[in-house]
Amino acid sequence: MKWLDHLEEWLIAALMGLATILTFIAVVHRYAVGFNSPLQDWLLQIDLSWTQEATIYLFVWMAKFGAAYGVRTGIHVGVDVLINQLAPQNRKKVVLFGLLAGALFTGVIATMGARFVWENGAHYAIFNKLGMDVSDLIEGPTTPDLEWPTWVVYLAIPLGSSLMCFRFLQVAWNFLRTGELPHHDHGHVEGLDDSDPANASA
Repeated sequence: MKWLDHLEEWLIAALMGLATILTFIAVVHRYAVGFNSPLQDWLLQIDLSWTQEATIYLFVWMAKFGAAYGVRTGIHVGVDVLINQLAPQNRKKVVLFGLLAGALFTGVIATMGARFVWENGAHYAIFNKLGMDVSDLIEGPTTPDLEWPTWVVYLAIPLGSSLMCFRFLQVAWNFLRTGELPHHDHGHVEGLDDSDPANASA
């Protein structure tokens, strides 16, 4: 499952790319409408007011998956001055406790988020799709501009938190086996090999 190692990067890149394209199209449209041209009447009929709302939601999803990326790569801010002063065995226990506490917390958030999504209209949509009786269920609210079911937007909570929980457990397991935590080097550029003579001479 090699693809799982860089899942967050792919998701964040896709979401950021989509948000950039939507914003670009909306800005170009806004300026193009102001020019007196043969296309002006046609452009005025195109409603792109929903792009701002869509971009906000895309950034919310980016933040949730970005948090999981932070756990995997070790870029979350942490105060470990006192922890590093402990004896190696005690330090290992405290670090493991912190990682498992993070997994527990994000697991609880994922579970509560899933229940919220389910009760916010996901159960109605799924049961309705399956042809089941939905007379006692609420359809759930929709977003103002896109008019999407809000549960679709809120899916970011259980999905992002579940991935974050998985990354906490992954880091904890790796730390238990090797004693090493992920460390982010801000000077490192992915894809550049330090042993490459061309890079070494640069």
